[in-house]
Amino acid sequence: MSHIDLNADLGETTAGNPVADDAAMISLVSSANVACGFHAGDPHSIASTVRRAAEHGVNVGAHVGYQDAPGFGRRFIDYAPMELADEVLYQIGALSALAAAHGTKVSYVKPHGALYNAIVHHKEQAQAVIDGVRAFGDLPLMLLPGGVAVNLAEGRGMTVIREAFADRGYNPDGTLLSRREPGAVLGSAEEVLARVRQVAASGSVTAVDGTEVPVDAQSVCVHGDSPGAVEMTRAIVAGLRADGVSIRSFIEG
Repeated sequence: MSHIDLNADLGETTAGNPVADDAAMISLVSSANVACGFHAGDPHSIASTVRRAAEHGVNVGAHVGYQDAPGFGRRFIDYAPMELADEVLYQIGALSALAAAHGTKVSYVKPHGALYNAIVHHKEQAQAVIDGVRAFGDLPLMLLPGGVAVNLAEGRGMTVIREAFADRGYNPDGTLLSRREPGAVLGSAEEVLARVRQVAASGSVTAVDGTEVPVDAQSVCVHGDSPGAVEMTRAIVAGLRADGVSIRSFIEG
C-alpha cells in the first residue's frame, strides 16, 4: 500500500468543553469525522472544526449518531426506523450548512459509537441510516468491514469506505471489543503504529485472542478523545512516511 486515509473523530465538544485537540489533529489527518450536535458538539464548535478542516484541505465527514449527549452516543437506542432516518438526514443537513459557510462540503458519512456498532448486525437500523444518507444525496458511507450495513449499502449502489481502527481492540469476528473490556483501547504510540503498519502491509488486524482478521481498509481511525491522541497520531504519520506510505484522502484515490 502506497497511501492510506487517516481519519479522526472531531468537533466533539461537550458542555462547552472540547474533548480533543482538533487543531493539532486536523494538521495530521486527511479526513475529519465531525460531530453533528447529537452525541456531541454545538454549532460554534462544529463550525470552528469545519473551518480548520477547510483551511488544511481535510475532508469533512458527517459523524452522525444517536441523540444521546449524556451517553456520548455510546448507548444503543431502539429507534423507529423512519425516526432514525430523519435524524441522520437532519444531522447531515446541519453539518452541510456549516461546511458551505466555510467553503467546504460534507464528503462522506460515518456513523458514531453505538450506532456504528449496531448497524453491523441490526438490519432495520442499517437500512434507516442508508435511507437517511440517500435522502441527502450520493455520499460514501464509512463502515466497519463485514456486516449488514456494508451489504445493504453496496446493494443500493453506494460507495463504502471500509475502516480499521488504530486504537481499538478487536474481537475474532472483526467487531470492536466493548469499551468495558480490558484491551478495548490501545494506549501507546508503539501499539497504534504497529496496528496501522499491519493494516497497510497486510490488510489485517490482530484480534484480542491473536486471530488475524482481514479488514482490507481504505481508511484508519484514531480517536481524537483518546489520551495522548496527538502524540499517537504523530507517531503514525512519521512511521508511515518512513515506510514510504503517504497520508492521503480516499477521495483522491
